[in-house]
Amino acid sequence: IIVLHGTLKIYRMETLLWHLTRGNALVFIIILGIGGSFQNGFHVTVISSPSPYIWSFINSSWIGRYEETPPPQTVKLLWSAIVSLYAVGGLLGSMSVRCIAGRFGRKRAMIWNNVVNIVAAVIMFTSRGANSFEMILIARFLFGFNAGLGVNIHAIYLGESSPKKIRGMVTLTSATFLSIGKLSGQFVGLREILGREDSWNILLCVSTCFSVVQLLTLPFFPEAPRYLLIEKGNAEACKKALQSLWGRGEYKLEMTEMVVEQAAIKGETSKTLLELLRDRSVRWQLITMVVVYGCIQFSGITAISVFSFDIFKEAGIPLDKIRYVTLGVGVSEVLTSITCGLLIESVGRRALLWGGFGAMSAIMILITITLNLKDYSFWIPYSTVGLIFLFVIFYGGGPAGVLPSLTHEIFIQSCRPAAFVFTGILRWLGFSVLGLVFPFLIELLKSVSFVLFACMGLLASFYIFFYLPETKGKTLLEISEEFKNITLCENPLSVDKTLETRL
Repeated sequence: IIVLHGTLKIYRMETLLWHLTRGNALVFIIILGIGGSFQNGFHVTVISSPSPYIWSFINSSWIGRYEETPPPQTVKLLWSAIVSLYAVGGLLGSMSVRCIAGRFGRKRAMIWNNVVNIVAAVIMFTSRGANSFEMILIARFLFGFNAGLGVNIHAIYLGESSPKKIRGMVTLTSATFLSIGKLSGQFVGLREILGREDSWNILLCVSTCFSVVQLLTLPFFPEAPRYLLIEKGNAEACKKALQSLWGRGEYKLEMTEMVVEQAAIKGETSKTLLELLRDRSVRWQLITMVVVYGCIQFSGITAISVFSFDIFKEAGIPLDKIRYVTLGVGVSEVLTSITCGLLIESVGRRALLWGGFGAMSAIMILITITLNLKDYSFWIPYSTVGLIFLFVIFYGGGPAGVLPSLTHEIFIQSCRPAAFVFTGILRWLGFSVLGLVFPFLIELLKSVSFVLFACMGLLASFYIFFYLPETKGKTLLEISEEFKNITLCENPLSVDKTLETRL
């Protein structure tokens, strides 16, 4: 059995590589990733390393300008603004995805988004020479806008460019590049690399090099095939795009599916956010996004990513070792995300989601116990570190890996841009709220705060197990029909007419 299982895994990997290398798909995925979700992951983690140097820069800039030492509360407020303006920019970037992606298309939207990143990098790089902390504020806002817009367009572009049989694996790469971005931010922030006082402004601009690469290379790749056929009605351009990405072929099955979806929406234009929220036919999809995104934000992963230093300090890890332990957590998240990509098409979305959330909930309970018992033995703090590694592994192999695919699959073409606006608002609001609340929460409740995270993970696991339909191997219209058939107390939540799914 073990030999047969290993043989199947090797065969599946060879089939996957064959699909990715027939055309330009593999290079396309990499180019799209380094200018997409990679940017968000990088800026989430990189800001923690130069924080003491930025505090010092704010002090010296204030003294040079006003010839007096700034009040400690003023410096703290400015630092909080530098951190939070990234989230504000991300929120606005997410809210603009429907307008920008609809007007310029997926490819041109990504290209212009790189220009925003380059402008932000120029402002950040020159802020130190100009002795201006206001320039840091502007740059952080623009970096946030770039990340918020880029993450959403990245996921949409991938989903609309991938064939059904490997759609989950392809869209999952956006989560993989997010993890790689987080790891890169932690790595270049080490003191041995760029985490020094004389190079903090360079450190915060490193990821822009990848934006420049995408800006120069993405014009040579095609527009998203689904966008070309369903929204633009250009079947010939759609076929050429599929052949460019996935190799020679007629792609009749893929194009037939797109034609069916185009007929089903009857030429309906892309919905606005308000129209989406008022549409009862997608009510269960919206509820699913609220539950899953909300529980991810409050499952503890954001707290571990942003406040890992404080958590490991609370666990009793020596201060000079914390930076390297955090780097190890980033490596485990990347490896797990890659593994999830090999499993998602065989295991399915539901099992990875409810199993991942359930395991994360159990691990949070164990972390709470070990944090309370850390003084009883020397090995207990290290068991806490091990549990955090396990938590990140189940997160990367479950919710983080499946979510990009799920968000794309449960909404049809006319609803998808507005749906990504909605999920972007959920993501960035949750990030902002937790960033403000968690420092006070851990100070007030100490390790007991992790019990709240465990409850959120358990809630998501139960909801997914009992209500979320499997989306693996189904057309987007078939998935839409399954959501309409969900009942609550034997009564369907949606009473609208179902879409016709036959050609």
